[in-house]
Amino acid sequence: MSALITLNDIYKVYRMGQEKIIAVNGVSLEIGEGEICCMKGPSGSGKSTLLHLMAGLDKPSKGTITIGKNRIDKLNENQLALFRQRYVGFIFQSYYLIPTLTALENVAMPLTFCGVPKNKRIKKAKELLEAVGLKDRMKHKPSEMSGGQQQRVSIARAFANNPKVVFADEPTGNLDTATTFEMMNLMTTMAKAWNQTMVIVTHDNEISGYASRIINIRDGKIEKIENGRDFHDEEINA
Repeated sequence: MSALITLNDIYKVYRMGQEKIIAVNGVSLEIGEGEICCMKGPSGSGKSTLLHLMAGLDKPSKGTITIGKNRIDKLNENQLALFRQRYVGFIFQSYYLIPTLTALENVAMPLTFCGVPKNKRIKKAKELLEAVGLKDRMKHKPSEMSGGQQQRVSIARAFANNPKVVFADEPTGNLDTATTFEMMNLMTTMAKAWNQTMVIVTHDNEISGYASRIINIRDGKIEKIENGRDFHDEEINA
């Protein structure tokens, strides 16, 4: 499996007055093309910060981040915005759907920014909403849908631009247990079907079980790396 994401000696340091807070502390990591990888750790461990750095939502204080052939730590804000439009999908705990738009319009919106003609983006959005089981909810607005249905819309939206990588930050944090498993099965099945890399951030052991590799983060560092359920159960000490 060739590496799609490469992190080399990544640091993220915040300053609060005279105090220096090291959120990410010298992380080096490779994530393969088509891999489903989980970053797991307690609150404040640095896992979400690390995801934001990989996704180009924040800049590292030191180190390099490469996705494909792109050194994203070197891109300016306009270049990063274009990169994310073309190569990245996002799924968050809060669904971040636009309340005035229907499910169909929310899913089609990323394709608008990519310059896809209206008839093609509507066709694609309909296909994705059918794939996530919302064929009968396409014209509904977020306020007319349950939490699980809203997350299905956000999942469809994340896959709309055929991203190379999907970043999911606590994607089931607002869902009940049964819906959580349903959403995780849906996300990982779609990623595997299209050979897309997925990076999931969670503190939940059951969620991390969906990954092929589990990166345990503590105090901004990789504590250990475990093989997930797609492989054997042997632990690899980082």
